[in-house]
Amino acid sequence: MNFDMTEEQRRIRDTLTAFSEREIKPHSTEWDKKEIFPREVFKKLGELGFLGVAFPEKWGGGGADTLSQVLVVEGLSRFDASIGLTAAAHMSLSTGHIANFASDEHRDHYVPDMLAAKKIGAWCLTEPNSGSDAAAMLTRANRVGDNYVINGSKMFITNGSVGDVYVVTAKTAPDKGRGGISAFIVDRGTVGLSNGKRIEKLGLRASDTAEVIFENVTVPARNLIGELGAGYSQAMKVLEGGRIGIAGFAAGIARGGFEEAKSYALERRQFEKRIADFQAIQFMIADMATRIDASWMLICRAAQLKDQGKPFAREAAMAKLFASEVAMWTTTKAVQIHGGYGYVTDFPVERYMRDAKLAEIGEGTSEVQRMLIAKSLLRDGYMPA
Repeated sequence: MNFDMTEEQRRIRDTLTAFSEREIKPHSTEWDKKEIFPREVFKKLGELGFLGVAFPEKWGGGGADTLSQVLVVEGLSRFDASIGLTAAAHMSLSTGHIANFASDEHRDHYVPDMLAAKKIGAWCLTEPNSGSDAAAMLTRANRVGDNYVINGSKMFITNGSVGDVYVVTAKTAPDKGRGGISAFIVDRGTVGLSNGKRIEKLGLRASDTAEVIFENVTVPARNLIGELGAGYSQAMKVLEGGRIGIAGFAAGIARGGFEEAKSYALERRQFEKRIADFQAIQFMIADMATRIDASWMLICRAAQLKDQGKPFAREAAMAKLFASEVAMWTTTKAVQIHGGYGYVTDFPVERYMRDAKLAEIGEGTSEVQRMLIAKSLLRDGYMPA
């Protein structure tokens, strides 16, 4: 396995870093405190091609590989995880679902505008009473003539109140279990689509998260994505790929926290020494970097398997599990290295720590990842990819 970046990947990384240092880093603290979703910055990401790096050129994408898309998420999360999460959900979930499973008509209509950030996507799977158990959803879509009428609600939806295009899963045949779930495209402005109460979060406060409510939302039958009853299987495939992106999101948070801790350790003096000269701090710095590197290698493996068309579900789960827990561990250590200053909002490490927690929960909790990994191992045995 080759871990060297291609010239294209280096260009994406370096260009994104320059953009983030100029457009994101100076504002991230304010966006977090005031819970501001920076739509104009997100629009610029689309205009510069970052949101379409891994999509086909026929839709305005860059035609690059999965790792290139992960580099975008990781690079954004390094400076502001809220923007990284917004990008991950937009690219991997909503746009990815349409690009992979919708009709040619819908792909040609929606994907170009979504890659350019002219339209923001929201992926609606989770409900108030169905998180890890997605098949227990209560949202219904009933066929009425040439339309489907959707009723129900979705919870914790990224881009839920700023989205323009919603990919919505709903039960079309409740008696068929997972095989009775279908997916639909719903446009912002459709009568009956609204948002519930404002959701206040521990972290990722600049990422829009909302409840999305459907009250007799009527969409044409042609807005069905793929075949009737294929929505659950589509969603699980979308999540498999999305976990690689969330692993990148976690790795970016970890790297951001590490860089802040390293800089602080080199500047802060105690007992007439830089704290970086104390072995206790050095050991934390060494362990942080080692774990971040290990998570990145797992990410590279999962991304490569995906691009090769090989099974990658277990490897994606491993990458997401490990990277998310590394992010939480690393940012906690970053706060510890800052001491009392790590606990106040004058320094960004407390934000990194708050943001990191979601990586262990979103797109499948750490417990769910362990279940998926264990089932695969017990079924197929273990042979490193």
